[in-house]
Amino acid sequence: MFRLSRALPLLASLILLSACNTSAIYQDNSYNPPVYWGQHLVKRGETLYSIAWRYGRDYRELGNANGIAPPYHIREGQVLRLDRRGTVTSSPQTGSVASRRGTAGSSATRPATTRPTPPVTRPPQTNSSRGNQTQVVSNIEWRWPHSGTVIAGFSTAGKVNKGLDIAGNTGDQIRAAASGNVVYAGSGLLGYGNLIIVNHNEHYLSAYAHNRNILVQEGQNVQAGQVIAELGSSGADRPKLHFEIRKDGNPVDPARYLPPR
Repeated sequence: MFRLSRALPLLASLILLSACNTSAIYQDNSYNPPVYWGQHLVKRGETLYSIAWRYGRDYRELGNANGIAPPYHIREGQVLRLDRRGTVTSSPQTGSVASRRGTAGSSATRPATTRPTPPVTRPPQTNSSRGNQTQVVSNIEWRWPHSGTVIAGFSTAGKVNKGLDIAGNTGDQIRAAASGNVVYAGSGLLGYGNLIIVNHNEHYLSAYAHNRNILVQEGQNVQAGQVIAELGSSGADRPKLHFEIRKDGNPVDPARYLPPR
């Protein structure tokens, strides 16, 4: 009886961990977030933002589902549920403080929805270089993170691409596309290499993948145009920048936000 009583907690832990999603799912070609089932075991270096990014979720919704309030601190070994229990409410809180630790996991698809084009304000033409041009969309002043050629555009059909792939040379400067706060800086998301995620407000995040070097830290405030990384090929087959913008957890076409070239 004594042995059984000691074994029960261990058995319960094994059952709980077996329900957590594993990194093997990222090798599955059918993996297409958002994910609304299973659990996630938080690993060292993860943040709630990086977990939400991998699962295609809004970080506020995921935090709410697990009783985690701003500034969204999580701990290594914590188990997060991925069901739809969370809700999102508007608030002045922008989630500007980095939350330590979180990763990726499973598959589910959501029907495509048509989103209205956000309002656009373009500044007068100047003699400034193309890399310094900006465009205001949804009250955020956006600029190109790199001046290289776009070699792969945003696509939701065929070969899915949740952002833009921009060609460049190893070591090129990568700049913040808009002012915000660094909420993830690391290499824990398979397929992204060395990745930076910047939170711009409670709705918008941007990401910069495949960097050679990361030049900022989680929790750091950055300004639009500030150099945050060096272009590289980490997690990629060639040197390039993979750039994404997400609104409320959903990938959107960055070309609708960046100034025209």
